[in-house]
Amino acid sequence: MTELLKEMLKVNQHAPNIDLALLFIRLAIGMLMLRHGIPKARIIFAREPIRFFKTFGLSEANSFKLAAFTEIFFSICLMLGLGTLIAVIPLFVTMAIASFYTLRGQPFDKKELPVLFLMFYFTILLCGGGRFSLDYVLFGFK
Repeated sequence: MTELLKEMLKVNQHAPNIDLALLFIRLAIGMLMLRHGIPKARIIFAREPIRFFKTFGLSEANSFKLAAFTEIFFSICLMLGLGTLIAVIPLFVTMAIASFYTLRGQPFDKKELPVLFLMFYFTILLCGGGRFSLDYVLFGFK
């Protein structure tokens, strides 16, 4: 019984498991962020009026377009594992701005989603894309 309990509670840090976890995180977070970027792109292409936050001196429209581009282009790169460590930086910055600048003064429940994205992006920033990524296939980078 003790051996079974030890086996069930052991920490499994084998590289294939970590690489699989990184793939799952990249795909899940990338797809979830696309759900925010694609509707923004639709608004831009439909030439609908843009109501967004003015950020760091950028107009509402430019902030919105920059957020849409970041959320779509870099999320696709992240899901593919292409330039992972570079792609995650603008996504991280976008969520940091949303969490701590745009939504400052708001209750935490309004900031919760950007903070969750921020934590996953930070994890990817620390760990890289893993073996199941184009970075690994093309350049041997994990």
